Amino acid sequence: MITAYLVGISTYQENEDIEIRYCIYDDDELVCKESVWREYRKPLVVTHWALLTLLKKLKEFGDKDITVKINDGALYEQIKGTSTSKNKEVMKTAKKVRERLGQYPNVTITNVGTDNDELKKWNKILES
Repeated sequence: MITAYLVGISTYQENEDIEIRYCIYDDDELVCKESVWREYRKPLVVTHWALLTLLKKLKEFGDKDITVKINDGALYEQIKGTSTSKNKEVMKTAKKVRERLGQYPNVTITNVGTDNDELKKWNKILES
């Protein structure tokens, strides 16, 4: 089983790049730990774009069960379809994420923000 930990770090200065950090584990063995920089995105959709970036990387794990752990309750709700956001850019990007996730039936998204122990583990793993 593959477990991926993901964070998108925005800057609040317009036109500055965003940082995407992720770690991928295969049965508790570290496979990949990367920090990549992408073009500026509004802070509301940074984690969305981070997830899209990670999904490209996860293609190589094809048929294995994959769990992606995030700390973004808003994105989690948008993926599940329970969000009440009216922001057009957020809705458009969330739709793109859901469509991409539809291509990965073996991927499960988990929000660690509600579990203190998991949140601490997630934070420790993603520290640089």
